Amino acid sequence: MVEHDALGATREAYDAAASTYAQLFRDTLRDSPLDRAILGAFAEVARARGDGRVADLGCGPGHITAHLGELGLTAFGVDASPTMVELARQAYPGLRFDVGSMAALDIADGALGGVLSRWSIIHTPPPELPVILAEFHRVLAPGGHLLVGFSATDDPAHPTQVFDHVVVPAYRWWPDHLAALLRGFGLTEVARLVREPQPTDRRQFQEVQLLARKAQPGDAPDSPAP
Repeated sequence: MVEHDALGATREAYDAAASTYAQLFRDTLRDSPLDRAILGAFAEVARARGDGRVADLGCGPGHITAHLGELGLTAFGVDASPTMVELARQAYPGLRFDVGSMAALDIADGALGGVLSRWSIIHTPPPELPVILAEFHRVLAPGGHLLVGFSATDDPAHPTQVFDHVVVPAYRWWPDHLAALLRGFGLTEVARLVREPQPTDRRQFQEVQLLARKAQPGDAPDSPAP
């Protein structure tokens, strides 16, 4: 089977940058109360679905997966980079980390109360994103929640824009456009966190995190409960 060029390039780039990435981002939550708040809300709604089992997709060196575990979730991580996964296993030996692709998850249908995709879709070429969104929907239990983070464009006339990411080229999304794509796959937005760029940020982009919910029997049309 021939591997998709974008996935292969992303894997190789993050394998090469894994050690530096792990050092730079290990303590990012400590200084980010907004991120801790949205992850806390995600954990609360995910725990409401059975055993609170969640997947951190694109988990990198595992620090966010570990934080989800501290919030009471049964969390495990998946990443395309074998080097990232090895670093995560070394840092958090009590947690599960697997090498895998978001486009073909080795997770049963409806098995999860939550899916976290924290800036892991940004390297996916826009034509390939629907396959990943379909996988998110497939593995979520009815009523389960997705939290997806991404860099935003401020030009609705161009809902996706490529930018020069420090590791490998990436894409920004117009938030309403991505929310509409999620709706097309049965994932309805229930909350949105927008972080405005700060003067010290290298890139002057908005950062957006969308919380979306998979419908379940008994829901009123277009009126999901969070």
